Amino acid sequence: MKKIFRYALLSIAGLIVVLAGLAAYIVATFDPNRYKPQIVQLVKDKTQRTLQLGDIKLSFFPGLGVKLGALSLSEHKSDKEFVAVESARISLKLLPLLSEQLVVDEVEVRGVRVNLIRFKDGSNNMGDLLGVPQKGGTEDAQGKSGKPEKFKIDIDHVGVENTTLNYSDEKTGAKYALHGLNLKTGRIANGVPSDVELGFNVQGNQPKFDLAAQLKTRLTFDLNTQQYQLQAMDLAVKGEAAGISKLMVNASGDVSAKLQSKEFAADKFKFAVTGMQDKNNLDVKLEAPRLSLLSEKFSGDKVTLVAQMTGAQADLVASLTVPRLEGTAQAFKTGAIDLELDAKQGERTVKAKLATPMSGNFQAQQFSFPAIVGNFTLSAPDLPVKSLSGGLKGTAAADLKKQNVQANFSGKVADSSFKTKLGVVGFSKPAIGFDLDIDQLDVDRYLPPKQETKQPEARQAETKQQEKPLDFSALKNLNANGSLRVGNLKAANVKAQLVRADLKAANGKVDINPLSANLYQGSANGSVALNAVATPVISVKQDLKGINIGPLLKDVMDYDTLEGKGSVSLDVVTRGNTVTALKKALDGKAALNLADGAVKGINIAETIRNFKAKLGALKGQQTQAADKAQKTDFTELKASFLIKNGVAHNDDLSLKSPLLRLTGAGDINIGEDSLNYLAKASVVESSKGQSGAELASLKGVTIPVRISGPFKSPQYNLDFGAAATEIVKQKAEEAVKGKLQEKLKGLLGK
Repeated sequence: MKKIFRYALLSIAGLIVVLAGLAAYIVATFDPNRYKPQIVQLVKDKTQRTLQLGDIKLSFFPGLGVKLGALSLSEHKSDKEFVAVESARISLKLLPLLSEQLVVDEVEVRGVRVNLIRFKDGSNNMGDLLGVPQKGGTEDAQGKSGKPEKFKIDIDHVGVENTTLNYSDEKTGAKYALHGLNLKTGRIANGVPSDVELGFNVQGNQPKFDLAAQLKTRLTFDLNTQQYQLQAMDLAVKGEAAGISKLMVNASGDVSAKLQSKEFAADKFKFAVTGMQDKNNLDVKLEAPRLSLLSEKFSGDKVTLVAQMTGAQADLVASLTVPRLEGTAQAFKTGAIDLELDAKQGERTVKAKLATPMSGNFQAQQFSFPAIVGNFTLSAPDLPVKSLSGGLKGTAAADLKKQNVQANFSGKVADSSFKTKLGVVGFSKPAIGFDLDIDQLDVDRYLPPKQETKQPEARQAETKQQEKPLDFSALKNLNANGSLRVGNLKAANVKAQLVRADLKAANGKVDINPLSANLYQGSANGSVALNAVATPVISVKQDLKGINIGPLLKDVMDYDTLEGKGSVSLDVVTRGNTVTALKKALDGKAALNLADGAVKGINIAETIRNFKAKLGALKGQQTQAADKAQKTDFTELKASFLIKNGVAHNDDLSLKSPLLRLTGAGDINIGEDSLNYLAKASVVESSKGQSGAELASLKGVTIPVRISGPFKSPQYNLDFGAAATEIVKQKAEEAVKGKLQEKLKGLLGK
């Protein structure tokens, strides 16, 4: 028995010696380089590409392997380089070959260069290679035949050095380059943990970035059960991207996936970003202690995200906390998600908090926020509103498939309580619907105070040099439809009640109709339209009824020259890119009809009374500045205006009082803020009104009154010379008439 065993061992040893000698002989005598011309020609015939092969060496110990020198493959039907390799080595284990199994022992590659191109017609420079039928899919460990798999991964190590990949898109001009790629692994085999080190640099121009990355981790996988795990993952990226310089990105944690059972998990995951953006320091941190997805169920511990931006001018800290969550792809919900914001710019500070639970359906892409609660405080010592606080509560829902968001909120900001409904349809070009109701709103409290009024000449010179174009660009893409209601409104110093504005905006056109309100003891109703084309066009139609005109003009224009109550109508259109241009291009018509009021700045009756007392001394004209303490009362005032190129012309002025009748014609230059008007005042016989009894003797006398100068300080020029001539003429006529009457009486007496 011993002899048999001994002979068997000797036989095996002899066989090994023979095989080793045979392998050595084959390696020594077989030259694969003899077949390079045939290989090159075969590639040429099959792909119309040129293959260049360097020296080829074979080895049989400790494994069957091949080592290639420099090689390259050209573009299709071109001599341009597509792929090049400085050197490569791959070997297979011998013993598994006896069982018809291919087991890779080692892989080493150096100096790989790949040039990928997408042409203008959408094709690429490797389409012909991808068109070759590929063997795909993996079978179970035993395969359909029940035999062991013929290809098995069990690699002692993989080494890749100095690999470069270039990609260019001739259609978009985008270019990307990955270079300096180095990969080093330990043993790569099913179920065997392997240390992996990967490093590379990557650049691109659309968007522009330049990054260097290093990854260290322990990889474990099982291709048969499709399980993968990365342990102790440590990723570091630095460079420039997304407008951030000195960028540093770090990620760590454990990640695992079981594809057959659809299980995914992440433990101790941390993510951090630091960098510089617009001279500001950026710092973002994300922590997720545990996240898991088991088939269709998922769960996770509290996730926190903190983002901080600091700079010389501003500091910003934002934090988001998502509590433990559980659910499925069809239904999930969370506790109260907390969002906090703390911002500071100079002396201005903003603090805000928002909390809401969340529920939804990932498959349907529907999400609901059923109980939103938020508040904020603003401190701004350098602004008109020194401090401001407010809060809101409500609900919101989003359907991402239908691109639809709906929200309902109520709350209070400062002294204003509000309720609103908001809807958005479409995300790329949103259509906004709204309904906003505010009990009271003082817009002026949030605006800077008006600058001190300058003289007209100085104001016009400054306007030509410094006036900035009006910016309506935001309206060009606005698509909105909604209604605004305000119980009490103050804006531009105008006070109004029960304000309503229905707005429609699309394609750069904005229509507000109706635009109505109660104001100054009366009402206003009309519309406003804006076409935000290259040169904006604005049209306004308004009918004011029962308006107390004095306080309105004082608040709107600081123009305190008219009193009375009645109606005003306005139908105008203008175009321009600046306020001055809009005023000078104003066209349309206007009219007013007032009762029981006064024209401030001059007391025509008093002036005429003084004229009568000094009739013998006054000659020619007398000019006087407006005196707000003086006024001319009227019982009725009517006028209509035709407006052209910023000038409102009137020729039907009619002012009536118990003493006077006033007519006139002239121009109001809105573009230049000036007046040029000629009024004619006539005394009527009456004992009522201002100095009525004293002026009864001047019945029928007409005094021309020239009004000129700027709106706020006009000059009144009264032509007493013409009035005196008319009086003398009137007296002469009365004297002649008296003598004729006396002669007539004498003749009749005889």
